[in-house]
Amino acid sequence: MEKKLILINTDFSIHSFKGGFDNNFSYLLTCMRTGKEIIVDAAIRLETIKPFIKSFPSAILVTHTHKDHIEYINTYIENFPEIKIIGHPESIDIFDKNRFISVSDNSLIKIGNLQLKVIYTPGHYFDSICYFVENILFTGDTLFVGRTGRTVSQNSNVNDLYDSIYNKILKLPPDTYIYPGHDYGEAPSITIEKNIKISKLLQAKNKKEFIKRMADYEKNRKIGS
Repeated sequence: MEKKLILINTDFSIHSFKGGFDNNFSYLLTCMRTGKEIIVDAAIRLETIKPFIKSFPSAILVTHTHKDHIEYINTYIENFPEIKIIGHPESIDIFDKNRFISVSDNSLIKIGNLQLKVIYTPGHYFDSICYFVENILFTGDTLFVGRTGRTVSQNSNVNDLYDSIYNKILKLPPDTYIYPGHDYGEAPSITIEKNIKISKLLQAKNKKEFIKRMADYEKNRKIGS
């Protein structure tokens, strides 16, 4: 079942769509002043999102290239032939090189009057990226409501995840809202400040303690959590 949630302010709106492989989220971000639109992750069928698209989406922002996050990307390309794919430079071989735009860490993406900051966040996957706009952070599978992403697959690294979480994401303003790649928590979105309070994985005193807490989480993890 696919569902949508909407956040609107004077500068931008976010439509959140849930479904896909495992309670995935895709997001439609619109600049309210210019009508320019982009999509974050092609994890949801286009037929679900298309009724809410008012113009021609200029790009798909890829948070990382695990299959469930790019599952429907070819359908989006077929329907919007001029759409660009934006992501990590090491992801280029997966996509059409004439369509793909690689972005560097801390670079800015302009969508209408909006500027999104690119933040490299390897750990869950080597090409993980978060996208930061105003007080919103699209985190992909780097950070969820209530926990971090996992580091059990090939090309994941728990040391990198610690650095991405503790030295980058948790340095952002505490009232920043995270918009994750899956609906695994008690709410679809949460502020960084509140997320720290409910997650032991975000309360580690150092990297060694974080790695131990990650190991304990995996040992006691329930499927679907």
